[in-house]
Amino acid sequence: MNAGLYTQLLDLACGAFLLAAVIVLWRRELAAIVRVFALQGIALAAIAVLLGAHEQRWDVVAVGLGIGALRAGLLPYLIRRALTALTQNRQRYGDGGAETRETQPLVNVAASLLTAALLTLLAYAVARPLTLLNPTPATRALPVGLAVVLIGFFVLVTRRRALAQVVGFLLLDNGITATAFLATSGVPLIVELGVSFDVLLAVLVLQILTARMREAFGTTDIDDLRELHDR
Repeated sequence: MNAGLYTQLLDLACGAFLLAAVIVLWRRELAAIVRVFALQGIALAAIAVLLGAHEQRWDVVAVGLGIGALRAGLLPYLIRRALTALTQNRQRYGDGGAETRETQPLVNVAASLLTAALLTLLAYAVARPLTLLNPTPATRALPVGLAVVLIGFFVLVTRRRALAQVVGFLLLDNGITATAFLATSGVPLIVELGVSFDVLLAVLVLQILTARMREAFGTTDIDDLRELHDR
């Protein structure tokens, strides 16, 4: 793979990776958010595979393929299962449609998109000194990973539905993973396996907790649960 093609494909994958995080802020339907998250997993896997193929590090290519299977396949499948369980309870509780949408985020869509732009600019400003130290195509894309970390944290703290907050947590983790790959041109296989299993375990626990919350309180709205606690 020549340098020009590698740079173009890496920029394309990083652009899709960042765009997916922004679309998560834009969409309200949880099913659509999960699909966008799966597409971001494909973009993250593409980043890792391109880095490994360019440097002829087949262990990094293997890690990238594993990331694609986990973050574009298994994790979205688990979240969709939890979402399906909420939908199936519609007749029982009478508000299943509300449970499958982020109806009232703490920050509206327009303000969220503006915040995403500001966070991206902040990421580029923070990463500029690191980029100047070693201006390779990978390090020049480093701000993308940092921007997704910040956007994921923003989703985590501004969404009210438990499943939307799970997606925010996973966006945050995807951003950290992309930053690690772009900054170091890959991470050891055993490290990525350990992190991935931790993320998988966290999602399984959050899926169970979401189902129990729905059964016990009839909602997964964190603010509603906080009001119940205050009473």
